[in-house]
Amino acid sequence: MGDIDFNIDRIWELVQVYGLKLIMAVVTLIVGLAIIKFLVNTFRNTMIKRNVDASLTPFLTSMLKALLQVALVITVATMIGIEMTSFIAVLGAAGLAVGLALQGSLQNFAGGVLILLLRPFKVGDYIVANGTGGSVREIQIFHTVLKTPDNVTIYMPNGPLANTEITNYSVEAQRRVDFVFGIGYGDDIDKARRIINEVIDADARFLSEPARQVVVSELADSSVNFTVRVWANASDYWGLKFDTTEKIKKEFDRQGINIPFPQRDVHIYQHTVPANGNGTSQEKPTVG
Repeated sequence: MGDIDFNIDRIWELVQVYGLKLIMAVVTLIVGLAIIKFLVNTFRNTMIKRNVDASLTPFLTSMLKALLQVALVITVATMIGIEMTSFIAVLGAAGLAVGLALQGSLQNFAGGVLILLLRPFKVGDYIVANGTGGSVREIQIFHTVLKTPDNVTIYMPNGPLANTEITNYSVEAQRRVDFVFGIGYGDDIDKARRIINEVIDADARFLSEPARQVVVSELADSSVNFTVRVWANASDYWGLKFDTTEKIKKEFDRQGINIPFPQRDVHIYQHTVPANGNGTSQEKPTVG
């Protein structure tokens, strides 16, 4: 009976010593998480109001949140009574183990830092990397978020992204729009050139400088090919590409210019084969 009383007294002493600390630690954790959320939102809104580069905002916000959460965990551990020396030793060992297990994630973090420092693209740019294209929606700590033209969200790891070839279609304000139009060998080259120039002149979205090129570039198997190179604002690129192709086709049809399709001439020859057993000869067609 005495042992039971001793154990109960011991438990009560432990509750008195550590119970209050545990309660305070839990309260600190809950309140701390709420404060971190408030500080992170305030930080994000401040950056947005001050027109900070949209590429930096999500990255720095995520960094701030992670640092504050680590500081909160250390504070709570100290309140419980865990010695900082032991805690730091355990944290260092755990960090090493986690680092070895998450080498890819650390590589992605380093890639995100490089992207923000070197700035090969920013939020809003249209890029193509590793065969995937889309508009940059957000640069996070470990991933870059792309939105494809057909409204699909793609998360690209920052590590491989920072070490691969990136094609950025949004850096330059102007782009060259290239076309190839084929006409028949019997059609008038000068007339076709005039039609192409008239269609271009009628669209104010095309720029007068740099000068356009409308040249005969190839005598192909079935057509005489025009290569057309015209400059426009990058925002007008696809609209002009589609509209001009349709307008040229309609004008060629209206003014009697043929757009040939691949074709092959087949020649049939007749030759006489030797007489058969009945003494008569036969004609056999040959395709050449």
